[in-house]
Amino acid sequence: MIRMATVEQALDLIASHGRDRAMGLETVSHAAAEGRRLAEPVVAQVSQPPADVSAMDGYAVRHADMKLGATLKVTAESRAGVPFAGSLAPGEAIRIFTGAHVPEGADHILIQEDTKREGDHVTITFEQPRPENIRRTGLDFARGATLVPAGFIMNEGAISLAAAGNVANVSVAKSPRIGVLANGDELVAPGTSLAPGQVVNSIQPALLALIRRWGAIPVDLGLSHDTEEDVRKRLAAPCDIIVSIGGASVGDYDVVRSAFAAEGFTPIFEKVAVKPGKPTWFSATPAVLALGLPGNPAAAMVTAQLFLRPLIDALTSAPPSTAPAQRAHTTTPLPKAGNREEYLRAILTLNAQGSANVQAAENQDSSLLSPFLTANALIRRPPNTPAAAAGDLVDIMMLR
Repeated sequence: MIRMATVEQALDLIASHGRDRAMGLETVSHAAAEGRRLAEPVVAQVSQPPADVSAMDGYAVRHADMKLGATLKVTAESRAGVPFAGSLAPGEAIRIFTGAHVPEGADHILIQEDTKREGDHVTITFEQPRPENIRRTGLDFARGATLVPAGFIMNEGAISLAAAGNVANVSVAKSPRIGVLANGDELVAPGTSLAPGQVVNSIQPALLALIRRWGAIPVDLGLSHDTEEDVRKRLAAPCDIIVSIGGASVGDYDVVRSAFAAEGFTPIFEKVAVKPGKPTWFSATPAVLALGLPGNPAAAMVTAQLFLRPLIDALTSAPPSTAPAQRAHTTTPLPKAGNREEYLRAILTLNAQGSANVQAAENQDSSLLSPFLTANALIRRPPNTPAAAAGDLVDIMMLR
């Protein structure tokens, strides 16, 4: 057991314990795939488009016949779902609509705006310098192509690609069940009339939403009082991970870690050298992992990004990241970092030249939630990092 882990040590321990308990696989429909981690690649069962198709409404023609003022005879029609089965002869045109199969012999779509139609004849009214307006077979993808790689978190684009590739179901990692327990006699549910000394339970709803966004199943374990008995009775719900908020410092009423220990959880690390978030802890039983987050709102939100998200990734067998570290230019000076790794809530923007700039929130107090409304990044400051001047490059971590 490590009493004070570095951020790197904490992440390594979280990853190793998560991988050791990686969830199994299941096959789900498109409707159930959103937000889930793909376990096997999605491979196209058809080409898209499956044949040469028209990109415009007009006439399928031979480009060799495209002389300004020439008149062609319209001999048939091709529309989406009802292709023309014959072939095109010289001097002929096939009426065609967007998405319809291009008939054999045609190499150009003469758009209807460039024609004058009289009966079953059509006259070319604009120059046609080159063959165009045909979407060739496999323009988007070919049969057998990998449409979505394993490890990808399924979103609407990936779901649409799978459907277009004629793949009805996808293999995904099973979603871990993650219970969230808030602790503290002072906490009350949102919407409650506050008595003196009471505080609204604001972090638990946010964590439940983040857990859902990160592809896991959130389980609300409620609010526990500052007694071991009340904490322990809430740990019986079937979960793969229990996330505890608050009650983990060294005060007389901080009973959470002792309650978990009484339930058989073995400490892996007790604290992390990070700011905000020093009280973060990690424990395990043979069946369940427990991650304790600080009670201060901002600290809990930051440490959830730092440690809970990677734990979910490990449980769902996320591939290791090969992306380079992200950096941006700070718009304001930053003081020298202390002896703990620091994460500053910040807003990342692009200037007119495309350069990434990041501005730290003016107040980084760990009790403040309002900076998260606009923050889309964290500035990472390794221990004892020298002061940074405006314009210097700094490490960043994207929040969304």
